[in-house]
Amino acid sequence: MKVLVISDTHGRPENFRIVSAREEPYDLLIHCGDLEGDEEMIRMISGCPCFMVAGNNDFFSSLPPEQEFQILDKKALLTHGHHYYVYMDTAHLYREAVLRRAELVFFGHTHKPLIQEENGILLINPGSLSYPRQEGRLPSYITMEIRQGDAPRLELKYLEQRRR
Repeated sequence: MKVLVISDTHGRPENFRIVSAREEPYDLLIHCGDLEGDEEMIRMISGCPCFMVAGNNDFFSSLPPEQEFQILDKKALLTHGHHYYVYMDTAHLYREAVLRRAELVFFGHTHKPLIQEENGILLINPGSLSYPRQEGRLPSYITMEIRQGDAPRLELKYLEQRRR
């Protein structure tokens, strides 16, 4: 199963269109929040099941603030991350994952990509497709290949900036 993980598109879907076409086919889309009204368009473009949550800029969204779900045999937690102070560190989010027995934790908010494993829990932040903040400031996303009973394989990918 191929999973596409994105975050912080902030109402600018151009890069998502490019990434979606580049990564097709994929079986599941996870958006970690701050869509700013593009929920339906992202669902249409992806053409697959989608898990999405509201971020701190999704003021009028009907999306939930968090979701728990299964990806094959792995329990996943999806949150934007701002309620867990992820700008400071991932300690609060990790504790929440332990309490909920989540093995995969997807979050955004920082606009900086992160793949971190701690005691069997994977903390996964794809960065931002619209406003990256990490060194080099390239829009980023993550692909995850996962099979029943196996550890997921994650790959952080970057989208080159188009010249204006």
